[in-house]
Amino acid sequence: MQSIFEILMLLISIARFFIFAHFIMSWLISFQVLNIRQPLVAQIWYGLQSILEPLYRPIRRYMPDLGGIDLSPIVALIGLEIIRIVLINNAGLFF
Repeated sequence: MQSIFEILMLLISIARFFIFAHFIMSWLISFQVLNIRQPLVAQIWYGLQSILEPLYRPIRRYMPDLGGIDLSPIVALIGLEIIRIVLINNAGLFF
């Protein structure tokens, strides 16, 4: 059972990394530091979007429209952190 706990923690860490990478990359693209017309940048950007869009879509459905500001990555990070805290506090059930 400990291995299930460690796998869940690893998946949460990977999801957090992807969300942070997507968040930073979106800012770099909006400030024109990165260009979507470059093939490598486009592949990474569209890959991250295709991975994270199923996570963001349900969150965006319940979030109010803030006029171009997307807070769904922050809500997703808070949700992942809540799940991580619950798992750590109940880690005794896995051992």
